[in-house]
Amino acid sequence: MKLQKIFYVILLLASIFSCKQSERSEEAMSESAEVSSQDAKTVSSSAAVVDKNSNRKFIRTADLRFKVKNVAQSTYSIENTVAKFGGFVTSTELRSNVVNTSQAKKSSDSIVETTRFIVENNMVIRVPNTLLDTTLKTIARQIDYLDYRIIKADDVSLTLLSNDLSQKRNQQNQARVEEAIQNRGKKLGETVDAEDRVYNSQTQADEARINNLSLKDQVNFSTVSLSLYQKEAIKRETIANSESEEFRTSIGVRLVDGLKTGWHILEEIIVFIVHLWAFILIGFLGWFIYKKTRKNKNT
Repeated sequence: MKLQKIFYVILLLASIFSCKQSERSEEAMSESAEVSSQDAKTVSSSAAVVDKNSNRKFIRTADLRFKVKNVAQSTYSIENTVAKFGGFVTSTELRSNVVNTSQAKKSSDSIVETTRFIVENNMVIRVPNTLLDTTLKTIARQIDYLDYRIIKADDVSLTLLSNDLSQKRNQQNQARVEEAIQNRGKKLGETVDAEDRVYNSQTQADEARINNLSLKDQVNFSTVSLSLYQKEAIKRETIANSESEEFRTSIGVRLVDGLKTGWHILEEIIVFIVHLWAFILIGFLGWFIYKKTRKNKNT
């Protein structure tokens, strides 16, 4: 009976302990979810979310810099996200920046080279304006540490309206001038001046139209600049020690090379002397004549 009671007490304590552990794990998961949700809100909350019925037009841009666990993997994930939401990547610069490099002798014939580097990527992406928040929320899953997040919204409603009015005004002016050319443009000078006015009106109308197209494109597609980086990494590589005695040329080989070099020098000297045979012959003849003349004088 005593053993049964002890057994029941142990089971009761074990069940109470397991319940507390379960509650703690649920609380931790809840806190982690809240933190993750808060990070996503921090990144994705954007300015100037316009109602569909509003006449306002905003150019929305975002600029983010954050740390990730792996830049290459995060880059591929972001590129897939952009493509999924109908956007596109306009620029990406994935590179490794070397912080420093050092060498340490490992053995007589090898050296350990240590390189410290930081991998980073600067990206520019464009996504549909209506999906900017969704895109930023998805990108937030890659963030390990957020440096900054800047989101701007520029109202270009009046600029678009001004360009529309300017375009219509120039088109109307162009039509009036063309009509005047047909009806009253009899003189060459008047016709040339009128043609210049038509050209200027058409140019201004085209510029207003192109400006409007550019603004509408920026309104429809938001531009997001991303700067990703990861923790400093270290790469170690064993390389050969070029100053090791094992890599020096043996004395036998150097002696043979010395003999060959000396023989080549001797060959060059002989060839050089042969090139001077004419001068040597003249010198010998001169010496011979001198000796002959001197001998005749003595006799």
